[in-house]
Amino acid sequence: MLFEPYELGPNHLANHIVMAPLTRSRAVDRNIPNALMAEYYGQRATAGLIITEGTSPSPNGLGYARIPGLFNAEQVAGWKLTTDSVHSKGGKIFIQFMHTGRVTHQINLPADARVVGPSAEVCPGEMWTDASGMQPHTVPSPMTTADITEAVGEFAHAAKLAIEAGFDGVEIHAANGYLIEQFLNPHVNKRTDTYGGSAENRNRFALEIVNATIAAIGAARLGIRVSPFGVFNGTGTFDGVEAQYLSLADTLGKLGLAYLHLVDHSSMGAPEVPATFKADLQKSFGRTFIASGGFDGASAETALEAKQGDLVAFGRLILANPDFVARLKAGAALNAPDDSTFYTPGPKGYTDYPAMAV
Repeated sequence: MLFEPYELGPNHLANHIVMAPLTRSRAVDRNIPNALMAEYYGQRATAGLIITEGTSPSPNGLGYARIPGLFNAEQVAGWKLTTDSVHSKGGKIFIQFMHTGRVTHQINLPADARVVGPSAEVCPGEMWTDASGMQPHTVPSPMTTADITEAVGEFAHAAKLAIEAGFDGVEIHAANGYLIEQFLNPHVNKRTDTYGGSAENRNRFALEIVNATIAAIGAARLGIRVSPFGVFNGTGTFDGVEAQYLSLADTLGKLGLAYLHLVDHSSMGAPEVPATFKADLQKSFGRTFIASGGFDGASAETALEAKQGDLVAFGRLILANPDFVARLKAGAALNAPDDSTFYTPGPKGYTDYPAMAV
């Protein structure tokens, strides 16, 4: 099944293989995507679907050094290089929108941007800044209702720009401790208004973004990524987590989203995501379900045959193997990823991984 085509709404995918979103930090000039990034994604266009690295829909969301944005005309033009490259090779590509929220340091943001979050709780730990090395995260300003309305509008506007830039769709990043999950997770969200407290209230921000984005580009071109059992960026599981996310998935399915993409980082040391919960989440959503988490070709095939997912996402293996699909088909050895170059500028460990000899 892995190499068979798949129909994802209006998008015909060449196979069931998804390139997972992977932050690569190569947008060195004012967070504008560039020709090097277009080369990188074009090299990997044989995956059925590419989901880009996390891209901020707002100046406030540019939390990491050198991550791309999509909120101005220069960034639209920069991303057009990538979509043209992927489409010229027959691929399909969604852009992932990631607003980092409290996961930042002020140095990484443009001069007029702000560090924001649902509450004033600072994210634990430190992050890299090009200007001053490792720094503790900046204390966020709790978002007012006006701030929330503005952020929702930014996601919708960025989605329109994504279609203008040639993307086949959009993935909303509601996982890994970034802004949307900061609202979803009660360890971070300490609000007492209609965006905090109950699970229904904590889901509100995510659903407002989803509904605004649907109004902008349609549900068939919209996916979402969630990590209910993640621990990244000071989140972690909580009482009622399964019920909250099953309710969210049910609503998202009824809205007609293209897919639900579940993060499972247990292969990297995060808590195990219960198999029963995965099955219940898939059933609650009732539409295309992307499985992820430490898969190789054989385990991905097994998961598809067992209907544990409709598509399977691969991360580091595609990062290190531009011809990943061909290697899987041939049973060929895979390049090992060089994690020392994951977030460094330039082509090393980015566009210089070798393809198979022919």
